[in-house]
Amino acid sequence: MQNDMWTELSDPAILQKIGRRMRDYRMRMEMTQGELAEKSGVSMGTIVRMEQGSAISTLLFISVLRTMGLLENIEVLLPELSISPIQMRKLQGRKVKRIRHKKED
Repeated sequence: MQNDMWTELSDPAILQKIGRRMRDYRMRMEMTQGELAEKSGVSMGTIVRMEQGSAISTLLFISVLRTMGLLENIEVLLPELSISPIQMRKLQGRKVKRIRHKKED
């Protein structure tokens, strides 16, 4: 299941995969569920539900990511959008291509 494309997974399957990864990271950090819960300011039930692949609030998930030192990974998940060439052109306005003077009579 490790090579599955995320788009091919159902939403519950994605939550389970994320939960397993969070558990693996926690264990690699040699933390118990209770320690992670306490340091994150969440209940142990939240950690258990997350690791089982149940839905938890985004706010609680961010708190756990912060505690585990994984918060910066959100930048990979949702990188800031760069300005497209079309948007850049609109922001610059119309560039003057040539100057014309009005003819005097």
